[in-house]
Amino acid sequence: MAEKYEINQTEVWDGNYAAAHALRQAQVDVVSAYPITPSTPIVENYGNFVSNGYIDGEFVMVESEHAAMSGCVGAAAAGGRVATATSSQGFALMVEVLYQASGMRLPIVLNVVNRALASPLNVRGDHSDMYLGRDAGWINLDAFNAQEAYDMNLCAFRIGEHLDVRLPVMVHQDGFITSHTAQNINPLQDEDAYKFVGVYQPVEEMLDFSKPVTYGAQTEEDWHYEHKARQHSALMRSTRVIDEVFADFKALTGREYKRVESYMMEDAEVAVVALGTTVETLRQAAKELRKEGLKAGVIAPRCFRPFPFDQIAEVCGDAKAVCVMDRSAPGGAMGAMFNEISAAILATGKRPLVTNYIYGLGGRDFSVDEAKRIFKEQKAHADAGHITTQIQQFSGLRGPRLGFFESKRS
Repeated sequence: MAEKYEINQTEVWDGNYAAAHALRQAQVDVVSAYPITPSTPIVENYGNFVSNGYIDGEFVMVESEHAAMSGCVGAAAAGGRVATATSSQGFALMVEVLYQASGMRLPIVLNVVNRALASPLNVRGDHSDMYLGRDAGWINLDAFNAQEAYDMNLCAFRIGEHLDVRLPVMVHQDGFITSHTAQNINPLQDEDAYKFVGVYQPVEEMLDFSKPVTYGAQTEEDWHYEHKARQHSALMRSTRVIDEVFADFKALTGREYKRVESYMMEDAEVAVVALGTTVETLRQAAKELRKEGLKAGVIAPRCFRPFPFDQIAEVCGDAKAVCVMDRSAPGGAMGAMFNEISAAILATGKRPLVTNYIYGLGGRDFSVDEAKRIFKEQKAHADAGHITTQIQQFSGLRGPRLGFFESKRS
């Protein structure tokens, strides 16, 4: 075994390398993986750590992403701490097995480096894969930068493995914008990180022959309904554990995370909701607009699943107009996050004007100037008392401006 791998107080890492170090520090037993851009460096670096003796684990190369998650399921059922990473088409191939992992209550950690889905083929980042797997029964955490990719991984192990949860967790980061952009990172020392994550506690592992268990049972109508209802209940009740883990992480590092992050929302008249690196762009735009007298705020669901239904409406406050940004092709409907945010607001009795922007597909850039334009458009809605544009629009699209679902004034 090599000498202990030590890290300094500040490192310059990209999001992939940050995630890989979190896997090393958590002392993951098994990574079963198949490479795909832009997530490959996460599992590649874990493999290097194993080869160089910095971790006593197993790196298993398989023939597809479907097999990668199948390997993770087997290793987790056998009693190991397990993780992997994927993106885009590989994630799509994994989807069948994602439901197996969550249904078996196996606390696997999956890093999803978000990338567009084909066709046409594209290796750049949008949230198509995140949206594809949102209802697979996994907890979903979203990182907005490389530091958060590291932090969320450490939190993910502790959340998923908690005995009141025992569910798999995805950690999302934007492909290339986060995964391949080097930033200052403040990691923990190895012993502190492992102490925070904790020693893995297997539950009903297959290799404990004194207590035989069955995985992959068939239930049909007799018990399938009850099983899925209890699984959903555990997912929804995991919010308590997520909040507790975030609080403990803040006590350890000083870095505070919430299931819904808000910025300048205390007195905001208009707000924009988004995920990933777009959040930092929106924050900069809101900060600049505040100097011009426009009371702009930003809302960012950190925990995409379980969806923070209760907190969304609270954070929206008294905003008069809210724009929800979806970085995924809507497929003939309003954006997926638009629908969920709208439902959360509707249930409270608050009635801000809510619009939907589709943006950044296939890695198309989203600028501060465009963010400011959207904020100002929301102010126009608020001042008019009705939506002055079409309810759904495309941001940054070349050619004629496309919009859908025209607003009808009462």
